[in-house]
Amino acid sequence: MKYHHILALGAVLFVCALAALIVTAPSVHAAVAWVNDPPSVSFLASCLAPGLNYRARGIIGVRAEGDTAAIFAELKKTVEAFKEANEAELKGIKDKFADVVQTEKVDKINADISKLTKALDDLNAFKAAIELGGGGGDALNPAAQEHSQAWNKWFRKGVDNGLSDLEVKAALTTQSDPDGGFLVPKEVETTIDRVLGTISVMRQLATVMPIGTDTYTKFVSMGGATAGWVGEEESRPETATPTLREIVLTVMEMYAYPFTTQKMLDDGIIDIAAWLADEVQTTFAEMEGAAYVAGDGVKKPRGILSYPTIANTSWSWGKLGFTVSGGAAGFASTAPADALMDLHFSLKQGMRNGASWLMSNASMGTVRKMKDGDGNYLWAPPSDKADVATILGKPVYTDDNMPAIGAGTFPIAFGDFRRGYMIADRIGIRVLRNPYAVVGKVGFYTTKGVGGGVTNFEAIKLLKIAAS
Repeated sequence: MKYHHILALGAVLFVCALAALIVTAPSVHAAVAWVNDPPSVSFLASCLAPGLNYRARGIIGVRAEGDTAAIFAELKKTVEAFKEANEAELKGIKDKFADVVQTEKVDKINADISKLTKALDDLNAFKAAIELGGGGGDALNPAAQEHSQAWNKWFRKGVDNGLSDLEVKAALTTQSDPDGGFLVPKEVETTIDRVLGTISVMRQLATVMPIGTDTYTKFVSMGGATAGWVGEEESRPETATPTLREIVLTVMEMYAYPFTTQKMLDDGIIDIAAWLADEVQTTFAEMEGAAYVAGDGVKKPRGILSYPTIANTSWSWGKLGFTVSGGAAGFASTAPADALMDLHFSLKQGMRNGASWLMSNASMGTVRKMKDGDGNYLWAPPSDKADVATILGKPVYTDDNMPAIGAGTFPIAFGDFRRGYMIADRIGIRVLRNPYAVVGKVGFYTTKGVGGGVTNFEAIKLLKIAAS
């Protein structure tokens, strides 16, 4: 990046952070003092990502609302308030005295916990993205620099200057294919992939396999291998060989088509690579996230909820086993926590070591009220500001692509997703420039290849809302 570009970016960051401080600072003196004590990454994250800031119950009164330590402290207080209010509600129910106001209070605090935990998770992910992109990494080699400069000129002016050949020279591809658009520079692809990893929950949990072709083939052992004990001088008869199943993941194409004006492209100060990444990365992440959960496999990855399901007691390969909630439209009225415990232990012990929970925020709000037979809550808040909440000691992640609790739905998944689900990531993000679609504007048809599917049907189990 050129020196004056760095100065301009620094000025924008400074003004943004200072403006946020002035809004939240109790006095002008505090704002002046801030100049002598520069903000942390946490504060800049809260300034640059206002969508991550929350005011649950209006209790968060700290100046840097995005600070993880402040949110974590508030979360701890809110959890204690929730337990106290929930105990009061349970006592009223036990005494046959239903207090509507108390129930509303519990639900309100419960919702606040969901907001705070999401704020903490989002901010941790956002900070991680900032720190990963904060000037670290190896410098571009001369071929990559040449490609990046040529791509920048093509993006602004539409002049390719042998860009397709430079892609090969920079080792971005092995063949020249200008008719399909041009590959973005490596640093742009890295920026987009980083956001995909922080927004898409399944991408965080699953195995991500970078590939350079349209398909990925994986062989999974179905067992069947045998062994035996022998003495020192005894014969060694041949043992049975394991049965292998072939899993083929086909890469599908997702696209975004942002438009901008030629005037913006002519502005040399604007970082057009960053603009493109910002335009497409969240769109890609949201599309991916939905597909990994519920995609039907037609022109998109196949999601975990699109596979055939079967009661876990009758489980067979190619299907996902499930246990039931105990209630036709929800959880059983008595001992609802048993459903979560059944799901937890339906997974083999070897798989449980790396297992996680996956559900929507609304479902987690329901689970948060559940207790085991000893009166202990199943859900536990994060033990540190950089951690996530747990259920029965296993991390829980929220993804609102998971369905709500309702008759016949599968709102909760539990498993070792790294072993059970694979994302095939086609290397290279391609851009096709179109200055003719809309007069006065230039469109950038941006595509990325990605596939996904279950690769180990033993590693993921589902909870079905059903009485039996």
